[in-house]
Amino acid sequence: MDPREEETTPPQQIPPAARRHAESALTPADAARYDARFASRAAGIVSSVMRDLMSLAERPDIISLAGGFPNTESFERRVFDDVVEAVARDHLASALQYGPTEGLHELRERIVEMMAEGGAAADVDDIMVTSGGQQAIDLSIRTFVDPGDTILAEGPTYPGAVPSFTTYEARVEHVPMDEDGLRVDLVEAALDRLAAEGRPPKLLYTIPNFHNPGGVTMSLERRRRLIRIAHERELIVVEDNPYGWIRFEGDPLPTLWELDDGAGWVIHLSTFSKILSPGVRVGWIAAPAAVLRKMNLGKQAQDLCTSTLSQRIVVEYMRRYDWRDYVARLNAIYRSRRDAMLRALEEEMPPEATWTHPEGGLFLWATMPPYIDTTDLLALAVEKYEVAFVPGRGAFLDGRGGDSMRLNFSGVDEATIAEGVRRLGLAVAEMTELHRALGGLT
Repeated sequence: MDPREEETTPPQQIPPAARRHAESALTPADAARYDARFASRAAGIVSSVMRDLMSLAERPDIISLAGGFPNTESFERRVFDDVVEAVARDHLASALQYGPTEGLHELRERIVEMMAEGGAAADVDDIMVTSGGQQAIDLSIRTFVDPGDTILAEGPTYPGAVPSFTTYEARVEHVPMDEDGLRVDLVEAALDRLAAEGRPPKLLYTIPNFHNPGGVTMSLERRRRLIRIAHERELIVVEDNPYGWIRFEGDPLPTLWELDDGAGWVIHLSTFSKILSPGVRVGWIAAPAAVLRKMNLGKQAQDLCTSTLSQRIVVEYMRRYDWRDYVARLNAIYRSRRDAMLRALEEEMPPEATWTHPEGGLFLWATMPPYIDTTDLLALAVEKYEVAFVPGRGAFLDGRGGDSMRLNFSGVDEATIAEGVRRLGLAVAEMTELHRALGGLT
């Protein structure tokens, strides 16, 4: 008997569900039946490159400098047990129930207290709780942007915002940054040009503190100038501030929300992902009442409400523990890891390479010699040297960023950072040698 016949499972022994699945499996050609039925916006959605790379973090052979992972290992088990026990003991029924779309009232009160700690005054009615900072971004774009509308964003911009920009079919105009953050003078120039073209922007999306991926912070002078522009030009500014508390050096600066002083031109976004845990998926929006009403309707359509269980966990944590102490411990860890990455880059990168020196946050932005394409570099780095990063093109919508990359220093320890950058340096050296062999260098 042919041994292959012995290995074949008789059709009658194949479970019915598995047999039906096999019989109905679509080939690529079959899948074309959906092409004409997809919404037009679905065709233009661009994936977040960092989400595409997330699976690499689960591979033990890969050192990932790609994801924006906060350090959750420092969160004490006894604290978690205490908080969860309190939720189960005192609030189990309500924690398992639906909640108000705008979020639990007590959590919104706690958020107001946190914002006040940073100098930004807000009322409870100014706050809406979201399912993480990502939903806050999505609601901000969804609420204001029609297909074809122009928005301004830093170049590079947060890679996670790119899917929201493309989902709602925005036309993104990038405004460059330097070591002092967004070039506000170029914002004015862009506003003038776009007005002359008949397409004034609906809003400006910006990350003033410890920019992701740029690693720079907008100066106080530029913040004040940007708010003056917003008031004079009636420009909505979406201030994304997930990293504001993650500071290693320098003095805290006022948020754009604070500088707006209630004029209503700033929408402020933040999250507990970086100061507590990304797993709780709790963020918030501070915005004028008229804006929150529209966002509330959009959120109802998306998820009805943010997880009541997650909200209750945050509330019970803040009742029992000082979040500032935990953030201080995190900042000490992150500063040490940032310093390890800066040292490694000095040792391993070619002299033509440059990188930012972040005063806080989780990332720095490195720019390679112009003959190195970081998309190609990533393929080589993962396949041969088992190290990953976010290539720069994922932070632009106009094709720029080909020689740059985002590097994360918060997610792994100092020794792993040093080894990861060493491997990355080997990949860069290999591409440099190839360029030289092809006659590009002498």
